Amino acid sequence: MKLKAKIKNFLVCSYEDLSFLVFALPRHKLFNLIKSNYLRIQGATIGKGITFYPGIKINPARNISLGHNVDLAWGVIITTGGGVEIGERTLVGYRTQILSANHVIPPNRGKIFGAGHAPAKIIIENDVWIGANCVITAGVHIGEGAVVAAGSVVTKNVQPFTIVGGIPAKIIRERD
Repeated sequence: MKLKAKIKNFLVCSYEDLSFLVFALPRHKLFNLIKSNYLRIQGATIGKGITFYPGIKINPARNISLGHNVDLAWGVIITTGGGVEIGERTLVGYRTQILSANHVIPPNRGKIFGAGHAPAKIIIENDVWIGANCVITAGVHIGEGAVVAAGSVVTKNVQPFTIVGGIPAKIIRERD
């Protein structure tokens, strides 16, 4: 292995280890401030009053914007290759995955490995509640005041003030 590749591998592993340690800290105010600043120095836009439970993964820490008073529960995974915007007063439940890029499926039975990624921005507006164990896929826009039921897979846009659930997520009802 060439020296340049070894250095790159070392830096990637060091970054992953540091991120793991930072996001393993408890959800105390001081530690949430440390986590917010850790993301900010990498280019993220982070509002005030963010709650980061332990075990969160945000990678890479650029192309992400979190509004004020966002709550990211234990085990949340956010990939930001396509960009992620999360509005104010939004709750994201345990083990939810917000994935802003998908693998490309090549035509004509081409090889999947190495086919690349298709990034697409995810927008989650203000006052949204995403239940535990949800998957939000690339390119989705979740409207203000929406609720996503636990265990849902969101593959299409969610209208404001609706409750959706299922695999794939469908409208259950509108919020009164």
